[in-house]
Amino acid sequence: MIDKLLPAPVVTAEAFQDAPLSAMFPEEWALVAKAVPKRQKEFGTVRGCARDALAELGFAPAPLLPGPGREPQWPAGIVGAMTHCTGYRAAAVARSAEVRTIGLDAEPHLPLNDPGVLKLVTLPAERPRLARLAEVQPEVCWDRLIFSAKESVYKAWYPLTRRWLDFQEAELTFDPTNATFTARLLVPGPVVDGREITEFHGRWLIGSGLVVTAIAMTV
Repeated sequence: MIDKLLPAPVVTAEAFQDAPLSAMFPEEWALVAKAVPKRQKEFGTVRGCARDALAELGFAPAPLLPGPGREPQWPAGIVGAMTHCTGYRAAAVARSAEVRTIGLDAEPHLPLNDPGVLKLVTLPAERPRLARLAEVQPEVCWDRLIFSAKESVYKAWYPLTRRWLDFQEAELTFDPTNATFTARLLVPGPVVDGREITEFHGRWLIGSGLVVTAIAMTV
């Protein structure tokens, strides 16, 4: 699925079933040995996806451990992102000489369980726009889509800044005709190649009971 959302320099891998726990490196297993089985499986399988993608770029299998902000620590010269939800794991990687950052998120294509979550993750200006979109395309769970898109924004933001970005610090607009979105940053953005980044642009798709969003900022 995610290969349809990201440009050619990005390599992707995905799984709809979990890999054996034995596929994890000892260093990875040590981090989740006391976790519930669900957490162990998603942690291991998504890293297997990442290794598959890295292999296409010529990297030998190696442990993929989280950093201080729980972000994946990629090999030197690589940018990437991982995501997992019920029944789906995926990873996307690219060479930093070709892609500056990647954001990726997958969610079940279902309405948010708690209406209060929508208020937590959205701005007042976003809510009426979502309501209008729901009138035009009621088959889309727009509340879940904006949640996923903001997760992708954060994953693209963090490697460039090493700072937290709150849900309400980016304002999103969606174009349903070509399944794209724009995130306007409401806080000072990262400076890349001498230019402040004020927006992220992404794409989304719905299929197999999932909503998937992705961002790739190419060089």
